[in-house]
Amino acid sequence: MTVVRDLRVLLRFQGFRRLLAVRLLSQGADGVYQVALATYVVFSPEKQTSPAAIASAMAVLLLPYSLIGPFAGVLLDRWPRRQVFLHGNLLRAVLAALTGVLMISGVPDWLFYASALCVTAVNRFVLAGLSAALPRVVDADRLVIANSLSPTAGTLAATAGGGLAFGVRLIVDDSDVAVVLLGAALYLCAALAALRFGRQALGPDATRHRHDRLTAQLTGTARGLAAGVRHLLEPPRQGAAWALGAMTVMRFCYGALTVMVLMLCRYAWSADDDGSERGLALLGLAVGISGAGFFVAAVFTPWAVSRLGTRGWIAVCAGSAAVLAPALCLSFAPAPILVAAFVLGLVTQGAKIATDTVVQSSVEDRYRGRIFSVYDVLFNVAFVGAAGVAALMLPADGRSAPLVITVAGLYAVIALTMIRLGRRSDGGAMFHVKHRPSV
Repeated sequence: MTVVRDLRVLLRFQGFRRLLAVRLLSQGADGVYQVALATYVVFSPEKQTSPAAIASAMAVLLLPYSLIGPFAGVLLDRWPRRQVFLHGNLLRAVLAALTGVLMISGVPDWLFYASALCVTAVNRFVLAGLSAALPRVVDADRLVIANSLSPTAGTLAATAGGGLAFGVRLIVDDSDVAVVLLGAALYLCAALAALRFGRQALGPDATRHRHDRLTAQLTGTARGLAAGVRHLLEPPRQGAAWALGAMTVMRFCYGALTVMVLMLCRYAWSADDDGSERGLALLGLAVGISGAGFFVAAVFTPWAVSRLGTRGWIAVCAGSAAVLAPALCLSFAPAPILVAAFVLGLVTQGAKIATDTVVQSSVEDRYRGRIFSVYDVLFNVAFVGAAGVAALMLPADGRSAPLVITVAGLYAVIALTMIRLGRRSDGGAMFHVKHRPSV
């Protein structure tokens, strides 16, 4: 396989192997910690979980990416990246351990969330630093391959970490603290792995920003984001703006249904009073099945876009969700909703790949980084916003026909809008793209 061959070539680079080890340990710890946080909020027997509590947990997990992400690069261009990996993971190990202490201390919820928020905020710097350091460990000819395979490996590590956390949680009774401490141990291992690099081995150049004022760079970043948005709204790129808007709404829909499934797992599908074992097992299964949908989308989307164009493929994804979401979800039974998890994973990721493609191909290179920063903000804020809306609409057991119908209506609006825009384009073409979509 091409992927295996490319990975073997990259692993010949000692620096890449070491940086990949830091990534795998760090993102594996992220998966463990995030599942520990989510299951503590949702499945702890002593907690009466509500949609509002789930919305709060999602905000803690995702908002740091949105608020800090666009500005992380400014600081990463000043700090030695090896030190970011070392001190960042050490800090997260300490904070994760502190989170475990808070779980058994009966402290107010806000203090627990503050600790978790600090852990996830540091994560933004580590992930951005891992991407920024790649050119230091591979040559220019293999940089594109490294940019494709390294984040994918990190995502798989996070998924494996989440699976490990689910397994520990199911096997060991009252294991919330044990899972968090496992995450802390992995963060510590990631910090130690960073010590295999020299202090300046991963950059940045020591004199690059020596004379630049930090405040000027931060305000310049904010102005640059605004300029990127203006660039995206110009007529030649409005198609990319429409695709980005459609993806934001689809992410909102996916987030709302995710909260619904969490509540169903916690209460409606749990055989015992505390709702921990069967509900947690079903949640882990739903996450895995949705991840399988993501993988199928990565394989299938290039073929679909080559025949339908990106706009057409987004319309098909949204239209399929509009029909299948109510058909599968209104029963509120485990089997059809697990099928829906696969379908929604496929169409959400398929639409995202198509959106990535049209943004990459439509936006000028000098604006592309800023547009993807805006994209990242919209992607995460939509998910958190969906959790907030679901908190207002969902009953305690998670069965809400109005929520399912609302989400289906939003999917239908997206599909119809994309079809209408496609008919306005030359010859009815729907954003045919010369480049192969990135996966």
